[in-house]
Amino acid sequence: MTTRASSPVGIFDSGLGGLSILRHIRAQLPHEHLVYVADTGFAPYGDKPEHVVAERSLAVTRFLVEHGIKALVVACNTATISAVKLLRERFPDMPIVGVEPGLKPAAAATRSRKVGVLATERTLAGEKFLRLRDQVAEGTQTTFLLQPCRGLVERIEDGDAEGTMTLLRRYVTPLLEQGADTLVLGCTHYPLVKASIEHVAAEAGHAHATLVDTGEAVARQLGRLLEAGGLLRAPQATAPATLEAWTSASATALASAFDVLLGMTPPVHETTFDAP
Repeated sequence: MTTRASSPVGIFDSGLGGLSILRHIRAQLPHEHLVYVADTGFAPYGDKPEHVVAERSLAVTRFLVEHGIKALVVACNTATISAVKLLRERFPDMPIVGVEPGLKPAAAATRSRKVGVLATERTLAGEKFLRLRDQVAEGTQTTFLLQPCRGLVERIEDGDAEGTMTLLRRYVTPLLEQGADTLVLGCTHYPLVKASIEHVAAEAGHAHATLVDTGEAVARQLGRLLEAGGLLRAPQATAPATLEAWTSASATALASAFDVLLGMTPPVHETTFDAP
């Protein structure tokens, strides 16, 4: 008989970005069953109204709940800003972990007291983000330079290396020229092109710029919540941890991304998500 501790953890993003979070979760919690949803058919989230993202996030979460998840990771900054409060209200008994740009660790890392924040327009305009920015800025005397990265998620999703580099030069270089020595990767897609960001920083003469990715912290928080709720899957469980993926676009494309980016070959299925 299946116990709640042996149920899977659900992870969702608007596309491939959440794979950067899944990578950390698999590394820190290797015994957990995982179900990943890439809502690529509705991507990007960052250019859509907040209420639309919230409704879509609720539909995806209901899909995952129907698949028996015990906890949820909203592996998308935009969806966290728009929907995590709603999801916690609708599913009060389920641990839910969101992601947010790592402003606090960035403020601790910067030497110039200037931090560049790369994120979607929706994330940077969110009330929760702006409140966090003001709080951290005041407490640490740090200036946050906000850079909306229009089109970058789409170029990463398309595997367009040349287009990605063009946009990174457009968005990253001015932040470094303004004195930022630390860059917050404020969208879960961006760690997937971390090497390209480092290359652009080196081109601009800032090879030692610090890049802040919050995926590791998200995985740690998930582990803490599972442990607190008695939901950790036993390390000595005889059956190996499983990974299953769903997408609202091409299963072939998502399977290829898993293989190329993570070296994993999970079963991938196509589906649609009914509006709530």
